[in-house]
Amino acid sequence: MNYKESLYFVAKCLTISFEEKNKDEIELILKATNVDWDRVVKVSTSHYVFPALYCNFKRADFLKYLPADLVDYMKYITNLNRDRNNQIIGQAKKLNNLLLDNGVKPIFLKGTGNLLEGLYEDIGERMVGDIDFLFSEENFFKTINILKNDGYAIQENQSGFLPGFRHYPKLVKYNNISSVEIHKEVTIEKFRDEFNCKMISENVQQIDSFSVLSFENQLLLSIISSQINDYGFELKTFSLRNAYDVFLMSKKVDTKKVVSNFTKLKIPLNCFIANCNLVFGDLESLGYFKTKESENYLKAFNNSLNKKESNLKINFKLFKINLIRRLGIVCKSIFNSEIRKWLLNTIIRKISN
Repeated sequence: MNYKESLYFVAKCLTISFEEKNKDEIELILKATNVDWDRVVKVSTSHYVFPALYCNFKRADFLKYLPADLVDYMKYITNLNRDRNNQIIGQAKKLNNLLLDNGVKPIFLKGTGNLLEGLYEDIGERMVGDIDFLFSEENFFKTINILKNDGYAIQENQSGFLPGFRHYPKLVKYNNISSVEIHKEVTIEKFRDEFNCKMISENVQQIDSFSVLSFENQLLLSIISSQINDYGFELKTFSLRNAYDVFLMSKKVDTKKVVSNFTKLKIPLNCFIANCNLVFGDLESLGYFKTKESENYLKAFNNSLNKKESNLKINFKLFKINLIRRLGIVCKSIFNSEIRKWLLNTIIRKISN
């Protein structure tokens, strides 16, 4: 199995709890083929879906087709991740109570929000990094001060807050499992007129005492985090972790209807869903608009998987993107004293290190 074959195999395996045609296809492969499990482990771990892969195999009763030592390892990693997620949920409860007691209402985002909302049949499925939550501009710095007074501090080796950026630098607290990211926006400035804090706040769900995104906005943020914030649309890269969230969310919302509400974001949103539909095996719930842009995007994505030099090209494109971004910050610093101060402090910190 090459990388492309492994990626498509792992992707389809993530759907077997819901999709009978994929379940039947994967069972035939497991029975009749010598699967390259080393490659499958590498792909699923690099995409942060290794526990989700195990949970889907277990629910489908397919673990009997896997090597025993691999099953033991998958079970071990998933149990560790489940324990970690239970601790993250406990930390999120403490943060939620702290902020509500101080008159601030957090909206939990991304993986932690999905855990609190109950998106996953098993909380061990989702690998979560930070606890992300969203606040209005007026409560943004108030929240930062509340957390700092509670013992949270900026993680070492991080720059201070860049004015205009969507979130504050990571905050950590001794003896707490997860770092925290305080957001006032969820995407880059170019798209904030179409998807922003105000829009999200108007359509939150209440799960017990927690505020989380609506199903539609959970779907949108899963795509935007990968396609826009992590440059996936420009680089033609793909995150199976985000795609798995989109797949699960597609069982709750009409993907074409959600995408059709946008103008500037429509193409990158539609292309990501098209990519999900491709790797997961042409699923009805992952409806998208078949356009010239989506077809070209899928062709470019497949070509990138086939070319050995793709990583070098991706790194070069990423270098260009970051260079343009940094030059933009330098230009803004000429007219903005706060950005100028941030830039100077960042340069001094790098020199001193």
